[in-house]
Amino acid sequence: MTDMLPHDIMGYDRAITVFSPDGRLLQVEYAKKTVSQGATAIGIVCKDGIVLIADKRIAEKLIVPESVEKIYKIDKHIGAAVTGIMSDGRVLIQRAQTKAQSHKITYDEPIDVLSLVKDVCDQQHIFTQYGGARPYGVALLIGGIDASGPRLFLTEPSGIYFEYKATSIGEGAPVVNKFLNENYKEGMTVEQGVKIGISALKKTLGTRFNKDRIDIAIISKKNSGFKKLEKSEIDKYTKK
Repeated sequence: MTDMLPHDIMGYDRAITVFSPDGRLLQVEYAKKTVSQGATAIGIVCKDGIVLIADKRIAEKLIVPESVEKIYKIDKHIGAAVTGIMSDGRVLIQRAQTKAQSHKITYDEPIDVLSLVKDVCDQQHIFTQYGGARPYGVALLIGGIDASGPRLFLTEPSGIYFEYKATSIGEGAPVVNKFLNENYKEGMTVEQGVKIGISALKKTLGTRFNKDRIDIAIISKKNSGFKKLEKSEIDKYTKK
């Protein structure tokens, strides 16, 4: 009987549809663990828009930094930062982009941020219910501007979502979130948000910090909407 115990325990993580005796879906927890080991991404709500910052975590020096994407444009007014299994992330991003364009064509108006988040989370949740599939091993920080103003949401592999004023995901989340709790102030401008986000990333990366491994996007209330910062624009923040 003692020899069978480890096997019995292990059996509860072999199918996504099986709850363990203490009420857990172990495959979902493993997916969340994958996210916690991913590269750090940060989202910050500002009075005039949203700031998204991601660590590209370039593994090899011969990789072209521009080819590594961690922040994506979903629509003119919405963007997302991704961490975890990036192939899973691309699938969800493509779904979100299609949903945004379909909504625009059908209703002749941009999709609101919450509706888009719910659609992404519905897809993530579906893959926690059926045998023969696995959960998406990815989390998204989805930020955008709609009639409610700037909004930021975090989606998890389980399909749940939360709205934040500022938060982070990935391996550096504990350090970054502590920094944000201490330094975030409502009413900041996007420029101040970028500075705080970079400072938070420096805090967690330490000597590994390098401007070439940073991806930054701003979703502004101005006509420009979603915009990724160029190297020269990032440079002026990292030198300070």
